[in-house]
Amino acid sequence: MTNSATGDRAATDSGVSHPAAFLASVVGISAAGMGDLPATSLDRLRAADVVIGSWRQLNLIDGEILAERRPWPSPLLPSIEPLFEEFSGRRIVVLGSGDPMFHGIGTTLTRIFGPRNIEVLPLASSVSLACAHLGWPSNDTPVVSLVNRPVSAILPLLDQGRRFLTLGRDETTPGEVSSLLAARGHGGARVHVLSDLGGPDAHTQTYRAAAPEPPRSALNVIAVVPAGTRGRSLLPGLPDDSYETDEGQLTKADVRAWTVCALAPRPGERLWDIGGGAGSVAIEWLRSTPGTTAVTFERADHRRETIADNARNLGVEHLEVLGAAPASFSAATTDPDVVFVGGGLTTTGLVETAWERLRPGGRLVANAVTVESEQMLWRLRARFGGRITRIQVDSETSIGGFTALRPALPVTQWRATKQVPESTEQGENHTP
Repeated sequence: MTNSATGDRAATDSGVSHPAAFLASVVGISAAGMGDLPATSLDRLRAADVVIGSWRQLNLIDGEILAERRPWPSPLLPSIEPLFEEFSGRRIVVLGSGDPMFHGIGTTLTRIFGPRNIEVLPLASSVSLACAHLGWPSNDTPVVSLVNRPVSAILPLLDQGRRFLTLGRDETTPGEVSSLLAARGHGGARVHVLSDLGGPDAHTQTYRAAAPEPPRSALNVIAVVPAGTRGRSLLPGLPDDSYETDEGQLTKADVRAWTVCALAPRPGERLWDIGGGAGSVAIEWLRSTPGTTAVTFERADHRRETIADNARNLGVEHLEVLGAAPASFSAATTDPDVVFVGGGLTTTGLVETAWERLRPGGRLVANAVTVESEQMLWRLRARFGGRITRIQVDSETSIGGFTALRPALPVTQWRATKQVPESTEQGENHTP
C-alpha cells in the first residue's frame, strides 16, 4: 500500500491540522459518544475524509463530522487491506471502543500496517470503567475476551477461584457465561453484567449464575465472583480422571508434569504435540502459560474427537487438532517453537521432518517406553545432541492388608535444542 503523506501536517479548510504521516488515526470512543472525546480526537474526526467503524460506533458521531462514513465489511480481517487501498491518500479515522489497544481494532491495525503507520488515541477501556465501578484493582483483575472465543475460555480463570472479567460478544454472552457456571457447579457465583459503560444508559445487573436475568444491552462486560469453589490447578499434572481416554492412551500425571516442565512453555510460543493420544500434554501446555498456542497430531479419528472434547472441557478449545504425523505437517501453516514426540518415534522420517520444521533455537522433547523407541532416542541424541533422562515412578498399591510401591514402566526422555545458525546469531547481535 502506498501512503501519499509527506510527513508534514495537512490542514483542512477549517484550519484543523491532521497528522498526514500516519496511514490512519484510531480514535477510541465510549458509549457517551463525542461528548467524552478530548480535543485531539475531535480534531482527527473533523479533519477526516472517511471514518470507518461499526454502525454502532458510527452512530455515536454527530452531524458536525462531514467525512464519509463506512461500516466495516464482514468478515473483518480479509476486508481491512482492500478497504485501506480504496481510501489510499485520504485522511482515515477508525473508531474503536474505549482503548483500541485493549482487545480492540488498534491491535489489529498495528499488526497489519506496523505501529509507525497507525496513530492510536485511546479513552478509558471498558475494563477500566468496570473496575472503577466495582472497586476492583484493574492491575490485579484477570480478563478474558469472548468476542472471538468460545465461552469455555473462562474455565482456566474459574479454576483459579479468583474473580475475573469477561468482555462480551453480544447480548447472548451473559447467559452463556451463567449457563456454563451453573453447569460446572458454580451456580452460586455472583455475576455482574455492566452494560453501556461510560454512556448515559450505563446499567449494572447483579444476580447468581443459577438465576440469570435477561440482558439489557449487547455492549457488556461480565464480572464473575466465584462462590468459593475452586477448580483444577493450572500447573501441569492434572489428575488422570480429568481426561477422557481409551486404551491407556494418556501420558500419566507424574510423567505429564515432568514433560510439560521439560517443554518449558513461554508466552508466544507454539507447540507441536505429535502422537496426541488424549491431548493432555498440549492441553496442559496451553493452560499453564497464557499466550501460547498448540497443534496436536493424532492419526486415529476417534482420538481426535476425544482430544477436542478434552480441550473444550478444560477451557482451551483453541487447541488445533490435525491428522497423522508426518503426513499432516504440511497442514500446519506455522512452524513450531517446541516439539513434543509422545508417539510414532519409530515412524520413518518423523523426527527428522519435525526437526527440520522446528525454528532455530527451538526445543524438542521425546518420550519412549519400548526398547525399540528408546534405541531410537539414543540414535537421535548421537545425531542432534541433547540429553537423555530416565523417569521412574513408583505408586502406592495394596497387597492384602499391607501397602507397597509398584513401579510403572520407566520412561526415557530425550531433550534437545536446535542450534541457531551462526550467521543468524551475528545478524541478530547487530540488529539495532
